Amino acid sequence: MALDENGFEERLARFLFERSEEARAVRVGEKETSEQAAIVARYADLFTREQLDALPDSGDERLFRLRDACLGGIIVSELAEPSDRLENAILAARVDFRGEELPLRSAQAKLALLDDYGAREELGTLTGDASARFNDDRLELLRAEEELDAELSGEVDPVARSAGRKRIDLHELAAALRAAASEQAEPWAELRERWTERLLGEERADEPSSYQVAYLRRLSPLASLYTKERAVAVCLESLTRLGFDLGSDEHIRLDLDDRPQKSPRACVIASDPPTVVHLITRAQGGLHDYQSFLHEAGHALHYAGCDAELSYTFRRLSRDHALTEIYSFLLESVTREAGWHREHFDLDDVEAEDCADATRFLDVLLFRRYAAKLDYELEIWADFANAPDYAPKYAEHLRGATGFRYRPDGYLADMDDGFYSADYLRAWIRSAQLRAYLREEIGPDWWQQRATGDFLRELFVRGTQPSSEEIAARIGFAPLDTRPLVQENAAAS
Repeated sequence: MALDENGFEERLARFLFERSEEARAVRVGEKETSEQAAIVARYADLFTREQLDALPDSGDERLFRLRDACLGGIIVSELAEPSDRLENAILAARVDFRGEELPLRSAQAKLALLDDYGAREELGTLTGDASARFNDDRLELLRAEEELDAELSGEVDPVARSAGRKRIDLHELAAALRAAASEQAEPWAELRERWTERLLGEERADEPSSYQVAYLRRLSPLASLYTKERAVAVCLESLTRLGFDLGSDEHIRLDLDDRPQKSPRACVIASDPPTVVHLITRAQGGLHDYQSFLHEAGHALHYAGCDAELSYTFRRLSRDHALTEIYSFLLESVTREAGWHREHFDLDDVEAEDCADATRFLDVLLFRRYAAKLDYELEIWADFANAPDYAPKYAEHLRGATGFRYRPDGYLADMDDGFYSADYLRAWIRSAQLRAYLREEIGPDWWQQRATGDFLRELFVRGTQPSSEEIAARIGFAPLDTRPLVQENAAAS
């Protein structure tokens, strides 16, 4: 028997908690195999076409999100077994590198740590080859997901479907971002040349491969400055200045250990906000540890800071990820401030400004990469029946935007679900707007003022209810006003 919306919401909360905890255990390396299919089987009654029909399509926001969660749950349920097979196969994959057998994920993490340029190229090729062997399985799973989503939603166009869920025009967003990227092209070229020379050395190619990006993001030549031993203490102190005592927050559970099968990508898993929120990082040394911690702290504080009296829907479910990414990008951007480098790493003004310039280089690199990804994803999803034909387009778009060579056969592994690239990019625009607002309202040292934390708490308390565009309106900006972003990135030259 189908449940009404309240019964469905209550049972959905239990399902998502179990699924989140299983995903956490696998991601942090506590488990060698994923058992999501078993969890899905226990809740088979929750995700059925009968249940979807029982949730009224009334235009109410809460009901829309519950219906969308049910629809997504049907897809997860029907594809749980092949999804588990793919995840477990990737976990089991090994790479032989100079006499050492490494799990694929450990090999990917190791790319950031190798100081030898040629060794990074060698290991990068091995990891790229190993990952590409899963492309047929990735494509088969993506096609199955797309077919089901089209059937259940009634919208056969994946671009229109995603735009409807996000309540934005994806093509309009992409056009605004292309214009912003074009405006920053000249300063980006100078910034890229300066920092690739300093960080990669004379042996670098004119267009380095993407295998070098993890090393760049770590600022590995400066790793002795940004040690992994100090990362947690410095980040906690940075948050304390904003009025957030993350280390004592009983709702935020930190997993900072290094395990062989732990994913190198930091993340937050909000199993049951605001009371059970996991913040997971894998420190390796280098500035990226600090940036990742602060980025994920933004997510964690958002979920843990929501009003416990909100319905579960507005504590956990969202139309997209553009809202929570605003807070992550904002807190990560503390590392772009010269004063932050000066105060925490005992640098003089010139040294601190130099390090801040390096972090701005990384931020512009990632912005341009994601803007190019969005353009590529709009193309591939408009003609997904011929998806493999767009592998060269993936490499072409990213190479043109960043000046780094990407493998065409990375076109599926580098594609996140549901146009997540658009969510990141909306958050990039919004966080730049928010910094402009905070500089005006609080001052240039907004990044270490408790007033900033107080303002963010006012936003966090509403949970996932607002859209990213509502935040823009609150601080007096149009949603696609990229001027603060362009000005910041141009200043990075």
